[in-house]
Amino acid sequence: MEANMPKRLTQLFVSRLSSFTTNERFKKLFSPFGSITEARLVMDSRTQRPKGFGFVTFESEVEAQKALKAMNGRIVDGRLIFVEVAHAKLPGEDASSS
Repeated sequence: MEANMPKRLTQLFVSRLSSFTTNERFKKLFSPFGSITEARLVMDSRTQRPKGFGFVTFESEVEAQKALKAMNGRIVDGRLIFVEVAHAKLPGEDASSS
């Protein structure tokens, strides 16, 4: 395994979550697939309610891939969720450079 392997392959982006999904529930949903180093829902700064998406980071790429395969397209709290590998923005990259 390369020492300079990109860390972002262990981070997943989860979208279309219910606004009723809590941080605790979010982490519990993904914990069966491996050791989680971080699980966070993105919150609306004005209302302090979840925006419907979040990020979960695993210790290994294998664990992240297991979670992605198992959770993508599942119904959680009444919502069909999508899970994909999170893509970190590189310095100097903007939204128009896709």
